Amino acid sequence: MSLLIASLQALSIAAFFFYGVACLFSAKLIAEFKRYQLERWRCLVGSLEIAGALGLLAGWFFPIFTAPAAAGLTALMACGLWARWRIQDPWYAMLPAFVLGLINLLIFFTDLPTFFDLLSAESRPTSAAGS
Repeated sequence: MSLLIASLQALSIAAFFFYGVACLFSAKLIAEFKRYQLERWRCLVGSLEIAGALGLLAGWFFPIFTAPAAAGLTALMACGLWARWRIQDPWYAMLPAFVLGLINLLIFFTDLPTFFDLLSAESRPTSAAGS
């Protein structure tokens, strides 16, 4: 893993963990979800952000988790962009979701070969010792 990707992954872990917890407990984000007209989805979004952050963290130790976690966070940010576009927020309000989405898309595509290598290695039969 390159230093750049590792740094972006660390940034993503910190941002999504922070925003996930804030989404669950912050009065400001509770009000934001009401403004988005998505208040019933707030707890799910916060939980998915925390799960994605933990998936990226687990990916440092178990690389098979990195690509799925990054894909999920990318999709979450695409939904966030749609929600802000739908209520006609200004472009600069969409910037954090756009940047975090791009970061996770980059992590996803960078890690995809490793993900497929790990999947194919798990599906290969192992030979018995002494055979």
